[in-house]
Amino acid sequence: MKPIIEYTDFRKYMLDFYEERKLRHVFSWREFSKSAGFTSSSYMKVVCDGKSNLSRIGIERTGQAMGLVGFEMDYFRAMVNFGQETSDEKKRTAYEEMLTIAKTHKVRVVEGELFDFYESWKNPVIRELAPMMPGATPGEIARNCYPKISALEVKQTLDFLTNAGFLKKTAENTFVQNETSITGSPEATRLAIRDMHREMAKIAASSLDLAKAERNFSGVTMGISKDSYEQIVKELDECRRKVISIAAGDKNINQVYRLNLQLFPLTRNTKENSHE
Repeated sequence: MKPIIEYTDFRKYMLDFYEERKLRHVFSWREFSKSAGFTSSSYMKVVCDGKSNLSRIGIERTGQAMGLVGFEMDYFRAMVNFGQETSDEKKRTAYEEMLTIAKTHKVRVVEGELFDFYESWKNPVIRELAPMMPGATPGEIARNCYPKISALEVKQTLDFLTNAGFLKKTAENTFVQNETSITGSPEATRLAIRDMHREMAKIAASSLDLAKAERNFSGVTMGISKDSYEQIVKELDECRRKVISIAAGDKNINQVYRLNLQLFPLTRNTKENSHE
């Protein structure tokens, strides 16, 4: 079983613990639940299935039942909070606590740099642009960016990208991508990328000043139902997949673009609020 610090989903960790224990000797959900002090014989399974949460006391009991002590218990507490909190702010606080514990104990969480990467629009842009310009100085790269940034900002971004493993330096001022895409656990990625969406939305507004031949804007205001909303979201997902496929097959890349797909409400639900 992997070390706990390699997990970001506490339910997956609990399930793996159960499966490994079951392989070693006879072990049931009943025993697992009983060892954690729960009267319901299936409570641990219900939690692992995502149908129930752990209370503060339940976290302690479950951690003890799995033999967690010291920093492992601290990490488990933070991981449960990350998985159960509904507030993005509290989720991020819990996730950052997980990263701090991992770094303190010399272990790197796979998506540990996600928040840093998505903190600034410069990171994904320069990650795409730098490999297109082998041998280019930070100043030359800066002159190709929208909006304008300094050579120092480019250098600092390149330093971060190489140190974090998002780019690999192969020669002087020459970089390649270690991987073609950046992913993490779905929950961590969703949380990390929210700030990036805000930044890119601002840049999108300012790009209206570019020549029409260089940008494409369109929009429609419409009344729809929940069923139509879900159908439209599926169509947008399919459209995004096709766009990614086109970009992935391009062998003559010479510019970095950003595609925003946005569908959001402009009013409250009239039926839900008709009796207020």
